Amino acid sequence: MNIQGEKLHWWQTRGFVVAVALASMIPLLWPEVPPLVDLPGHMGRYRVQLAIADNPWLSNWYNFHWQMIGNLGIDLLIVPLAPIFGLQLAVKLIVIAIPVLTVTGLLWIAREVHGRIPATALFALPLAYSYPFQFGFVNFALSMALALNLFALWLRMGRLKRVRLRAVIFVPISCLLWLCHTFGWGVLGVLAFSAELIHQHDIRRQSDPKSWAHGWFNAFVRAGLNCLPLALPMVMMVVWRSGDHVGGKTQDWFNWRWKMNWITMVLRDRWMTFDIASVTVLFVILFRGVRDQTIEYSRNLGLSALFLLAVYILLPRIVFGSAYADMRLAPFVLAIALIALRPRHGVSLRGAAVLAVIGFAFFAVRLGGTTISFLMYDRSYDQAIAAIDTVPERARVVSFVGRRCRDDWAYTRLEHVPALLLERRLAFTNDQWSMAGAQLLTTQYPAAKGFAHDPSEIVSDIKCRGQFWRPISMALEKFPRAAFDYVWLIHPPKFDPALIRDLTLIRRDGTSLLYRVNRPAARPAGTE
Repeated sequence: MNIQGEKLHWWQTRGFVVAVALASMIPLLWPEVPPLVDLPGHMGRYRVQLAIADNPWLSNWYNFHWQMIGNLGIDLLIVPLAPIFGLQLAVKLIVIAIPVLTVTGLLWIAREVHGRIPATALFALPLAYSYPFQFGFVNFALSMALALNLFALWLRMGRLKRVRLRAVIFVPISCLLWLCHTFGWGVLGVLAFSAELIHQHDIRRQSDPKSWAHGWFNAFVRAGLNCLPLALPMVMMVVWRSGDHVGGKTQDWFNWRWKMNWITMVLRDRWMTFDIASVTVLFVILFRGVRDQTIEYSRNLGLSALFLLAVYILLPRIVFGSAYADMRLAPFVLAIALIALRPRHGVSLRGAAVLAVIGFAFFAVRLGGTTISFLMYDRSYDQAIAAIDTVPERARVVSFVGRRCRDDWAYTRLEHVPALLLERRLAFTNDQWSMAGAQLLTTQYPAAKGFAHDPSEIVSDIKCRGQFWRPISMALEKFPRAAFDYVWLIHPPKFDPALIRDLTLIRRDGTSLLYRVNRPAARPAGTE
């Protein structure tokens, strides 16, 4: 909505929004597989989902059963898209859509709340490539991108006085968003409630300005009633989590050290100095909203940011066995706080334009850095996965991916690359997650013993404190030879060659090695 009497500036036009949304695709255009840490693992699960009915040997290794869980975003989308584009391209197209939708959602919200897009909103755009997205939490990231756009739609329909229609259409929409990922539905509820709370309070303050406490109480009640169309997934959540098969603990509350770390890591990618300097820029802009007389916070989005901050503080690190729960929310707390900023009335066009140029330059620099980083990751992927063509279909492969105990700022992102064997060769790989109720797939390969699923694919040079990873020496010594046909070592730590004396090297790609497990020759009948 344009503010009456004011001309739209270049950063407030639809053309600009379309341009920056399309530009946000650039880092993902070249890589064949988007270099997001967990994504190859998810692609392996999608292949089982699509192929298990026609390839019965997969049932010897994996269980796959459709069920209603709040984590089905791409799992559902690939059903119609994979037959059209192929699995790999379908996944890539969906992943490309995530930053695009994140950018449009942030700018649409800013436009609905402020009446036009403030120059400060441009600083939030690099968060489309936040650390949770780079980590490969794709169902989560998709649900959050959708939640931002749905919140903007919620605001727009409220502004247009289409509240009844909004109530009708958001019942099914909220259920679909919950199916995509529970987190997106929860954040949409927080954002919608905070917006309704401010709106209802302003209505009551106009009618009875003297009753402050009573006005807030009534506003709270009315806001809750108006958000009831978003409540049906609560029933779905109870059904999901009450099943006997569901596992996973909720733990590690108020881990302040990690909560502070997640804030500094919201733009974590490859270069620590560059990424932390970029986060510093975001905090400088937020600080200006407090100290600078030319910038102010919207009460609507300011309250939304505070609500999200409270949720972030209260969230444990692990929810239902899924780690990094609080980390996922950190970028969106900052993003909502940034788009809550706006220049005060009376600020000169020149001042706003300078801020817009700086914000756009910040977005362009971050986008360029991410593009270069992804090209570098893509080269490492190409080298690592070259061995896939050597492995025959239906092979049983145990993979060991080297990692240091120290959490380096930039790491290989190869932890789940072995799953591309499952995706491309329908081979068994030991990197799939196996937690009932968290995903649709669980492993069932008893012969693999402790080498059947994640994190058995990760190895280090020594035993890492607080981790389940094995040292490379232990992994090579203990894995059951009879259960596997091949051993794939991807950037492994140094190890004693005596540990692989019963293996035959059949391929080397840089520091990645593919071995065949030697089988003892069968003795002729009647011999001893």
